[in-house]
Amino acid sequence: MDIENKIYTFEDVYNVYSTYIHDQSELSKIKEAYEFAKLKHKDQFRKSGDPYIVHLIAVAHILASLQTGPSTIIAGLLHDTIEDTDTTADEIEKKFGSEILMLVESVTKITRLSDYQNVDFAAESHRKIFIGMAKDIRVIIVKLADRLHNMRTLQFQKPEKIKSISKETMEVYVPIAHRLGLSALKSELEDLSLYYLEPEKFKEIEDLLLDQRDNLETAVATLKTNIASIISESSIKFEITSRVKSIYSIYKKMYIKGKSFDEIYDILALRIITETEMNCYEILGYIHATFKPIPGRFKDYIATPKPNMYQSLHTTIMTGDGHIFEIQIRTKLMDEVAESGIAAHWRYKESKNYDPKAEQKEIEERLHWFKDFVSFSNETSGNDAKEYVDALQHDIFDANVYIFTPKGKVVTLPKGSTPIDFAYRIHTDVGNSLSGAKVNNQLVPISTVLKTGDVVEIKTSKNAAPNSEWLKIANSSLARSNIKKYLTKQNADFIKEDNILKGKASLIDSFRERKIKENPERLLTKMVLDYFKVDSVDELYLLINNKNVTPSHIIEFLGINQNNQDLASSLAGTVNKRKIAENFNDVVLLENGDSAMTSLASCCTPIPGDDIVGFISKGKGIKVHRSNCPNIKNMTQRIIQVIWNKNIKNADYPVDIAIECYDRAGLLVDILNTFSQLKIAVYKVNAKFHPADGTTTISVMIMVDDVNDLNRVISKIKNIAGVFEIIRVLH
Repeated sequence: MDIENKIYTFEDVYNVYSTYIHDQSELSKIKEAYEFAKLKHKDQFRKSGDPYIVHLIAVAHILASLQTGPSTIIAGLLHDTIEDTDTTADEIEKKFGSEILMLVESVTKITRLSDYQNVDFAAESHRKIFIGMAKDIRVIIVKLADRLHNMRTLQFQKPEKIKSISKETMEVYVPIAHRLGLSALKSELEDLSLYYLEPEKFKEIEDLLLDQRDNLETAVATLKTNIASIISESSIKFEITSRVKSIYSIYKKMYIKGKSFDEIYDILALRIITETEMNCYEILGYIHATFKPIPGRFKDYIATPKPNMYQSLHTTIMTGDGHIFEIQIRTKLMDEVAESGIAAHWRYKESKNYDPKAEQKEIEERLHWFKDFVSFSNETSGNDAKEYVDALQHDIFDANVYIFTPKGKVVTLPKGSTPIDFAYRIHTDVGNSLSGAKVNNQLVPISTVLKTGDVVEIKTSKNAAPNSEWLKIANSSLARSNIKKYLTKQNADFIKEDNILKGKASLIDSFRERKIKENPERLLTKMVLDYFKVDSVDELYLLINNKNVTPSHIIEFLGINQNNQDLASSLAGTVNKRKIAENFNDVVLLENGDSAMTSLASCCTPIPGDDIVGFISKGKGIKVHRSNCPNIKNMTQRIIQVIWNKNIKNADYPVDIAIECYDRAGLLVDILNTFSQLKIAVYKVNAKFHPADGTTTISVMIMVDDVNDLNRVISKIKNIAGVFEIIRVLH
């Protein structure tokens, strides 16, 4: 392979850009940038021995060949001044303006990370490239031109660096060039990378092409003459050029797709350039009427452009002499875009009135994947660098399934994507409220795998929400990331609510154990909140659950605070020793009706209506258990008979139940909603999934009046889809 290593002069660059840049002030500004760079780098040399300015001129020549605007060419000439010379940012801004400074600084940030030693650092380098690209796409175009010239002169680097730079070029820069439509630049980067990474295979393909050269050239010349003769009979204006498939493209078909050299049909291609879209289709008709087209090889990229704006008609024909050729038919404008891609966008755009934000928006409209890219980078740039780069590669650069919205907008997704991926690519809120989908006007499951050409309509609902099952269905990293964020937030909110309920239950239990009949929540006044330095009762409950504040602290404060004498007096009788037979407000009484210091056991959570017994504990009075509680089974000597106080009405009692159910999306929400509808307070919730049989046990502590109230609740919960058993829990 003859690697291009031509040394250009600034006059060579001028001869290119002056063909499309005609404003004298802009021409003068580019010349001024060249003189400035030449002065700043005057004593610097490359590893090849060439003056450093040779590299900058070469970068500018590549940019001019892509027909980029004056600001981009100037940035190419100055892109190493801040990094490699004593030039300051203020100096650049004062001499060339803030726009040029932004471009130079952005390229500099990428360049500083180009020498990497490990995977994490490489990923961080690539993340910087992508983030810079999302801010202003001209940054990456300058960097691509810089990388291309470095690849042309890579032989002067150390062997290990040659390999690492070639690998990075193939993995990072080639996909970007492809997505930006920089066809010629992409092909050269691919061939140069392959030359250094797989030299033997490169040489094998190069030799195969050389062996066939004379035969191919003869066949091409014959076909050119025949087609020109056919089209000339009409009044259509046209020109015909030819191209040989790049070595890397042949390598992919031979070593990745497993084809032999003889099985590759499009090694040779004729390109017919005409004036209008109608001319393209007319020429296609003439060719198909004369030559036999190969079935399944026709592609209309004019009606459906590629994501990089590429437009052309492709067909593959067989000639009378047994050769197979690909024919590409396009207009002059399509050909310009095919070669220069988005770079040509600034040809007439960059001027004194250039608005980067407006131009970025226009690019997003023309290059529809770029909007997805910007959105993806903004939403996931905080992720681990390698995770971000891998996700971007999968979601953006490897995406090749083209889906349509009902209004005809194209959305590009990775292979295997579902309506969930489509919804999140439209907008995060659309994904989070997805309730159903239509594909080609037919209702389908949201697990349906989409294919190119599908028209997808997303149905949303304010009551819909992601669930963990979606993570098994979604294929794109963007969708999975957003689902995880939603579930994490919901889980955090649920955990917080659960911890509040646990703190409240702990305070209620402490009041009950001390025979304090006051409602704890009624006592938590602003004075109490101020003392414990919280703004709300919920915050105090969180402190209790986290053990930062104990129920004893609160009871002690309520009992001894000198500014709360009335409350202290009201609590004194309940905290001190009990007087038998003088207080008949006890929930549980002795068998003869007398009062005693009793408390309900937490192991079996008895409630009115249960068969109960009393267990005489050491120093804690009488613990009331359900008769079948296993914790007192062998302790008959300390058992006494107790009864429920029938005079107690409308009191709430905690009870633990376990709900056995078949796991499904939204199950826990349905159960909690039922408790809410029944006006049942829920203090503790815990769900455990059993992978072996796909069931889940949901354990809850609820507050009920008595056994009848509990049975009413159980009856309602059993009606929920998926629930098959409810049991009282014994701890």
